[in-house]
Amino acid sequence: EVQLVESGGGSVEAGGSLRLSCTASGFGFGFEDSYMGWYRQAPGKSCDLVSTINIRRGTTTYSDPVKGRFTISEDYAKNTVYLQMNNLKPDDTAVYYCAAAYGDHLFGATRLTSCTLAGPKYWGQGTGVSVSS
Repeated sequence: EVQLVESGGGSVEAGGSLRLSCTASGFGFGFEDSYMGWYRQAPGKSCDLVSTINIRRGTTTYSDPVKGRFTISEDYAKNTVYLQMNNLKPDDTAVYYCAAAYGDHLFGATRLTSCTLAGPKYWGQGTGVSVSS
């Protein structure tokens, strides 16, 4: 059974930083097509793809709103993916979900109606990020 456990959310003022962590168990980090990523969903809004990483190659993608501010990385030995979020803005306020899948096509939808119900096969429980102005 695959389990994804997120941590690191919290409340910060605009301009601050947070680092989210997602530790995976039961998910194959060593496969060529192992992908992990982060989505976020604010109240009343869609679930938007934030960033992805190919675990084996380390290649990354970012959505336009977070480019230059967020960095996704992985620690292979710890089966953990991180999302370093700098220069946070109030618009970054959302629940952030870690997701995992074998194959990048499962991260092909950049916008979902609701996180965890479509897209990648495996999802974490979500961690809240609140940014005040």
